[in-house]
Amino acid sequence: MGLGEFDRIARFFRPLAQGLAGALDLADDAALLDPGPGRDLVVTTDAMVESVHYLPGEDPARLARKLLRVNLSDLAAKGATPLAYTLTTALPSQPDDSWIARFVEGLAADQAEYGIGLLGGDSVKTPGPAMLSVTAFGTVPKGAMLRRAAAKAGDDLYASGTLGDGALGLRAARGDLQALAADAVEALALRYHLPQPRLALGAALVGIAHAAMDLSDGLPGDLPHICAASGVAAEVELARLPLSDAARAAVAADPALQAVAWAGGDDYELLFTAPVEARSAVEAAASATGTPVGRIGRIAAGQGVRLLDPQGRPVESLAGWQHF
Repeated sequence: MGLGEFDRIARFFRPLAQGLAGALDLADDAALLDPGPGRDLVVTTDAMVESVHYLPGEDPARLARKLLRVNLSDLAAKGATPLAYTLTTALPSQPDDSWIARFVEGLAADQAEYGIGLLGGDSVKTPGPAMLSVTAFGTVPKGAMLRRAAAKAGDDLYASGTLGDGALGLRAARGDLQALAADAVEALALRYHLPQPRLALGAALVGIAHAAMDLSDGLPGDLPHICAASGVAAEVELARLPLSDAARAAVAADPALQAVAWAGGDDYELLFTAPVEARSAVEAAASATGTPVGRIGRIAAGQGVRLLDPQGRPVESLAGWQHF
């Protein structure tokens, strides 16, 4: 029989809270946070459900790291520096102690990498598929948080990193890309399993970018949120979307995957706008943080999003991930 809830907290999770004063050694039923003078507290929550957001049988350590990283990506899009997080697990059965140990191993690895600590949370049993949720806390200089609602007509539209790897990586992880070389399959699957939250770039864009969000649901699914919140329109040149070598190889092997590369989700890159006169500042921020950034379109007056294919023709059929 596995450990009870409180013994499990003491054995596995209390070490994740060491050194974080507000966690109160996970001995209370609440935590205490002080963002510090001149700082605002930024809060974000993301959940993952088995068979919806991750594959059954996923390595618990890798799953824990992705769970934390998708939340850190939201902090990155706000220009925030990570501070702490809470964790809720809803599992269908009593978890094996070895599963918990591996899960905690993954959390500990990324806590060390990203400078974040555990504040507390909850663990419950569910009759349905497993559900894992993190609420992450970060800080930004007072009044400086990047928002969706600040894009302006005339802005350039940018994306960090490469797009399409997450959606193609899911296919790679499922074994659906049989025609692709093994190294390309591995590269895409890794991007799906372990996204790279762009925290350094997000922080560097504070005071430069007008609006920002992270790309989790694909460009056609996410960009309309910026447009609607800001009361503007956007035009994207799909030929300018940055694709990795592995993604290009996948599309070359199966041209039907082009739409997946253009529209797929799970990339967790930053989508942001900035004024034309800030191009040098954007380039400097990208260079200083070692993060590739590409200009993919523009913001205009009006409403809606226009996606243009490499020949400049409107594309109407692309759709991002829908949660419901």
